[in-house]
Amino acid sequence: MGRIISTVNMKGGVGKTTLTVNLATCLAKNHEKRVLVLDLDSQISATLSLMSPHDFAKTRKKRKTLTYLLDSIIQPNPYNKLDIYDIICPSICNIQGLELLPGDIELYDEYIVSEMLHKQAIEQEETNFDKVWNHFERILIQKILEPIKDDYDFIIMDCAPGYNLLTRSGIAASDFYLLPARPEPLSIVGMQLLERRISKLKESHQNQQDINIRLLGVVFILSGGGLLSRYYQQVMKRVKEDFEPQHLFQNAIPMDVNVAKAVDMFMPVVVGMPSSSGAKAFAKLTEEFLAKLS
Repeated sequence: MGRIISTVNMKGGVGKTTLTVNLATCLAKNHEKRVLVLDLDSQISATLSLMSPHDFAKTRKKRKTLTYLLDSIIQPNPYNKLDIYDIICPSICNIQGLELLPGDIELYDEYIVSEMLHKQAIEQEETNFDKVWNHFERILIQKILEPIKDDYDFIIMDCAPGYNLLTRSGIAASDFYLLPARPEPLSIVGMQLLERRISKLKESHQNQQDINIRLLGVVFILSGGGLLSRYYQQVMKRVKEDFEPQHLFQNAIPMDVNVAKAVDMFMPVVVGMPSSSGAKAFAKLTEEFLAKLS
């Protein structure tokens, strides 16, 4: 059975996507793992980090994105012919074992979700709407992944910043989560908010199947040298007050312009520029990641 991992922070711009796609690529490329990247963010950054906009446009035109699977649950249609195997893109970046379930810029309509669940509550004579919503939240991503979760060593989900339905459902379906952060105060606030939200999520589902997600570790992305390095140490001191040592990755990702350049090439830096400092750092981080899980 594959391990399901969410990459998540309440704040955007902290390196979630960078961490997700490069970790997934290193696992497949360097360690021969079979890895699925699932893009849960309507900004589709993970999708466009692994395929060109042109290829995504063709994929979306064929409706082969996450939206199709969500619609099949939210608005079942007997004429739908595709399943998750039809939608997953194999051998991304020509790497055997690296696969992508593309996201979409329009994932779901929350009004339609609320309307559907309201009807369910009436049919079930359930007066507690929160209970119906919590159950749907608990099973949505889990239901999508159920047919294929045993096909992979790792399923890594790039969650949207904030705390929408898909982020909550992704967290609920996960075994572990990675907490990417930048050495800046708002990033730390995002980490603290996430910890509180996960605690509340577990509490709200305590009468249903348990949510067993655990923190695998905090990863600092794009930390530079010089003055920033001294500031980084100050931020790390603050983080150590909130997290146990085993929840802090020792390998951080250094500031490297090649990481940004690789995004313009629609591929991870570990593929586009494997000799760069950023790519080498991700390779070491991946080894630490596997050591933590073992």
